[in-house]
Amino acid sequence: MKKLNKTLLMGVIAVFLAACASNNDGNENESEQNEESETITVEHELGETEVDKNPEKVIVFDFGSLDTLDKLDIDVTGVPQKNVPEYLDKYEDDTYENIGALKEPDFEKIAEIDPDLIIISGRQSDVYDQLQELGPTVFLGVDTERYMDSFTENVETIGEIFDKEEEAEQELKSVEDHIAEVQEKAEEADKDGLIILANDDKISAYGPASRFGLIHDVFGVPASDEDIEVSTHGKNVSFEYVVEQDPDLLYVVDRSAAIGEGASAKQVVENSLMEDTKAMQNDDIIYLDPDYWYLSGGGLISVDEMVDEIETSLE
Repeated sequence: MKKLNKTLLMGVIAVFLAACASNNDGNENESEQNEESETITVEHELGETEVDKNPEKVIVFDFGSLDTLDKLDIDVTGVPQKNVPEYLDKYEDDTYENIGALKEPDFEKIAEIDPDLIIISGRQSDVYDQLQELGPTVFLGVDTERYMDSFTENVETIGEIFDKEEEAEQELKSVEDHIAEVQEKAEEADKDGLIILANDDKISAYGPASRFGLIHDVFGVPASDEDIEVSTHGKNVSFEYVVEQDPDLLYVVDRSAAIGEGASAKQVVENSLMEDTKAMQNDDIIYLDPDYWYLSGGGLISVDEMVDEIETSLE
């Protein structure tokens, strides 16, 4: 009888342990499934997008976002390989898929990749709906009227998607500290500035709240002309206008150099009309790096380099 009771007891214990093990396995599997299927909802200028955490197949049309991903050591699958900024030229390698041009995505290639995440900015906004059909698409362009806020939000969004929040915050803090130093120098220098974009033999001016307006709005360099109308392509101006404004600092962005047609701004800008301007006489015509200012702005690398260029101009 004792032997029977002992046998029954051992059987009950075995069943109990098996049930516990099965339950634990179920919990672990459920936990793994929850982790794999974890998503976040990203609110952006063009809508809301449900995105998987830590997506594997990522394609990026926005070079500012690409440089943030690069800084945070996050891998991508594809980029538009025409006109890639020189400092990001590793992405021209055939290790990465070529997903078309900035304004002409290769929809067939994108469909073939079947991306887990597509990052775009203003140049692709017109095809947002088409891209959204091919994969979760998020707009991370910079809002020039609130440059630093939108830049910060974009970096934080990337940090959240890829579980890099802490690294993102550290990098943002470094940029903010750098900006604070430049703002002090701008106040001490007490020099005004004018920003022009040179495009072949034509020039256009940009002021506060424009695509290059952070020189005034964020870095603290006063604008020689506060009344420039905000426009994507700037205000068409002549060199007579520049001479009339006679800024202490003349900042020049060379569009031709940015799009791979060769640097031409210096020959256009430093003409006989400009000889008597303060900027030319004092060697204060600053040719900004078009890779940062025209092609990619809004990334952790590019913004810090932009700060550095303005800091140098104030010394």
